[in-house]
Amino acid sequence: MLGAALVAKKACDLGLEVKPWIKTSLAPGSGVVTKYLERSGLQKYLNQLGFHIVGYGCTTCIGNSGDINEAVASAITENDIVAAAVLSGNRNFEGRVHPLTRANYLASPPLVVAYALAGTVDIDFENEPIGITKDGKNIFFKDIWPSSEEVASVVQSSVLPEMFRETYNAITKGNPMWNNLSVPTGTLYSWDPASTYIHEPPYFKNMTMSPPGGHGVKNAYCLLNFGDSITTDHISPAGSIHKDSPAAKYLMERGVDRRDFNSYGSRRGNDEVMARGTFANIRIVNKLLNGEVGPKTIHIPSGEKLSVFDAAMKYKSEGHDMIILAGAEYGSGSSRDWAAKGPMLLGVKAVISKSFERIHRSNLVGMGIIPLCFKSGEDADTLGLTGRERYTIDLPNISEIRPGQDVTVVTDDGKKFVTTLRFDTEVELAYFSHGGILQYVIRNLINAKH
Repeated sequence: MLGAALVAKKACDLGLEVKPWIKTSLAPGSGVVTKYLERSGLQKYLNQLGFHIVGYGCTTCIGNSGDINEAVASAITENDIVAAAVLSGNRNFEGRVHPLTRANYLASPPLVVAYALAGTVDIDFENEPIGITKDGKNIFFKDIWPSSEEVASVVQSSVLPEMFRETYNAITKGNPMWNNLSVPTGTLYSWDPASTYIHEPPYFKNMTMSPPGGHGVKNAYCLLNFGDSITTDHISPAGSIHKDSPAAKYLMERGVDRRDFNSYGSRRGNDEVMARGTFANIRIVNKLLNGEVGPKTIHIPSGEKLSVFDAAMKYKSEGHDMIILAGAEYGSGSSRDWAAKGPMLLGVKAVISKSFERIHRSNLVGMGIIPLCFKSGEDADTLGLTGRERYTIDLPNISEIRPGQDVTVVTDDGKKFVTTLRFDTEVELAYFSHGGILQYVIRNLINAKH
């Protein structure tokens, strides 16, 4: 962080400025950073370049650093520009930093400042100038990059042990708003039906003490037909809530202003928001839309193009099961529980893919969704599957299912293909027989008490 501040100082001393189409922000991981930047006297140079502190912790890589200039946003959309973000964070999914940034690069804090000054990621720092002074002199990367000795010197003089002690000793009493919250008494949580942040989920509604024993799939429609590398961020985005999305409509109907939408990540305690946010990533590509990009799908019986949530609710109201077709590495990226919870709430009963990310596959089983893999050399395209068929998956009785066994899938137009059932352990079979891991745990806890 101090290296970034030294880059900023050198740039300011040379009269360089961040390009006007670049959005900048600074969101340190800890309040300690503010203390040592202020002590060093370098924060003012970051401010001069537009790197003002906007928050702390998980901010930029969760999509909370704010909107970009409307004129820039319009230019990106109207010209189909592949816009880039450079961040010193830990997540670079497409559209995560901002819905309009398709290319997102992870870099050190000093490099973030350097790219902001350059105004582009399409630059050879060694041979191309990063900027030009007012008198016309080319400034190169090497001219603003601090030496190891410079960084060590400012760290030695500015980063003090007491800064950490003061900050973390006050961590439980440093936020008056948090400390002044009224805490309800009692052993059971009191659900507030008006809350748009925390909502009682439906996982245990109508649950009995008798496990359902698993399920097959009969005449299901394909909700979505994907290619390769669908990430958990495509399935359940954690970033900003788009103004035209089903989740935005839900919030506005409950009196939430757009400026208060916050992010999907912040509203993960509300299943109504998160179900509407499932497959709501604006960069998602669904083969049913013939190349159109966006969180829509086709309701097969009517031919209507709907949001994924609205299509799923329409299928559910008509009493239809749903499946998903996918390519390789389905569920790659961060192991997000909502990427399994969301599809379950939409009514998805199975996912058929070329391969799964390990943890996501396990999470699907945990939510009662059947993971199936195409046989080697096969996928939806080679089998001639368009996603407009209806799919039946016959599973044996739960006592006869074995991890990794073959399962035949039949379509209503006469296609038949063999898949591998990706219940990989006996424990996962137990989860599935209970309808999911949550129901399994609850039943076992109740039985243990009796």
